[in-house]
Amino acid sequence: MSRSIDYGNLMHRAMRGLIQEVLTDVQMNGLPGAHHFFITFDTTHPKAELADWLRDRYPSEMTVVMQHWYDGLEVTDDGFSVTLNFGDAPERLYVPYDAIQTFVDPSVEFGLRFETQEVEDEDDEEDVDDLDAEGDAPTEADVVSLDSFRK
Repeated sequence: MSRSIDYGNLMHRAMRGLIQEVLTDVQMNGLPGAHHFFITFDTTHPKAELADWLRDRYPSEMTVVMQHWYDGLEVTDDGFSVTLNFGDAPERLYVPYDAIQTFVDPSVEFGLRFETQEVEDEDDEEDVDDLDAEGDAPTEADVVSLDSFRK
């Protein structure tokens, strides 16, 4: 029996834990200084909750900004809820951590990016030939360099 350490998934869990810790601090103490967040998430995630009109407008992904006005931030072990203002229309969202694609705090040039690949059936093995020219495809545990966010 061959066993290996799944570093990619361990990193994903750690990075999502970091997001939870940051949001928990913001929930308790508010955003410090110039900190603010751009959070992109998958609106098709089965546990993501958003108004129908927002889901229609953003059918695959949506980027929200937590900066000047947000209300009712609630952080749990699985995700967070927050009310944000969309053109003078406050809307409540629930974003599971697993739905987050990017988390960026531009005030300190910090960002995380999660790349995932949908699980394929065994019958889809022939699709492997459709990979890009270099043969690279995102996997469920790719770690992305943060150098692009640094000066």
